[in-house]
Amino acid sequence: MKNSIRHISERRILFLTFLLLLSCYGCETDDEQTVAMFTTNLVLAEEFDTDGIPNPEVWDYDIGTGPNGDGWGNQELQYYTDRTDNVTVQNGVLLITAKEEPFEGASYTSARLLTKDLFEQRYGRFEARIRLPFGQGIWPAFWMLGADIDENPWPAAGEIDIMEYRGQEPTKILGSVHGPGYSAGAAISKEFNLENDRFDTGFHIFGIEWGPEFVNFYVDDMLYNQITPEDVTGPWVFDKPFFILINVAVGGTFVGAPSEETVFPQTMLIDYVRVHENTNTN
Repeated sequence: MKNSIRHISERRILFLTFLLLLSCYGCETDDEQTVAMFTTNLVLAEEFDTDGIPNPEVWDYDIGTGPNGDGWGNQELQYYTDRTDNVTVQNGVLLITAKEEPFEGASYTSARLLTKDLFEQRYGRFEARIRLPFGQGIWPAFWMLGADIDENPWPAAGEIDIMEYRGQEPTKILGSVHGPGYSAGAAISKEFNLENDRFDTGFHIFGIEWGPEFVNFYVDDMLYNQITPEDVTGPWVFDKPFFILINVAVGGTFVGAPSEETVFPQTMLIDYVRVHENTNTN
């Protein structure tokens, strides 16, 4: 397996050591429980080693401009497709490409992959190694939705944004949760700033550690935020299975429209997506 997971144990030790140090402050019992949740049982490893279409046993696609034709509720400008022009695997990397082109009434195309009805999990470590695109109006994301969303429409189903990025701000990403009473612009969120580097010039690992009553966010194994039920302004809905989404949007309320300086095509490169389960909590 390329990009061997031999480094996971080393990262885990550093991560747990950091959390253990945090347990010296605040409620000792709660912090000790948080440390005890993490294990290293790998349950999904999408390494994108086979050229062509992404693994159909794991990945499906959203197609179009949203069920209401409103840019997926965000006034996004792209039409999502499953064409190889927009999504393909080459040389061990998943490529999601946003293009400027007329297509089905839209001015841009791109792709959004999801594991809905194919893979879902409650709790664990979810991570991806990604090189992000760049430019005004480019909106990539690696995120999750509650698997009960068909019966429990957003935001009630819950959303975890592992990584959300404005293409015009190549040194910043956001990690957020959305739920009833704290969705969209009221999401519980924190920004991570990359020092002396940019997210569009190399690969970085974006991930969460998720257990009962906490979601921890990290970039390149640096823990930068923890969200707990005490932090949200409504019910905690992160106690059930979620599925994964990964996409590149164009335009929308979060980033604004592309400018004349935005260069197309823009491609997000995904080296791997991996999920570990917390055997103590499933």
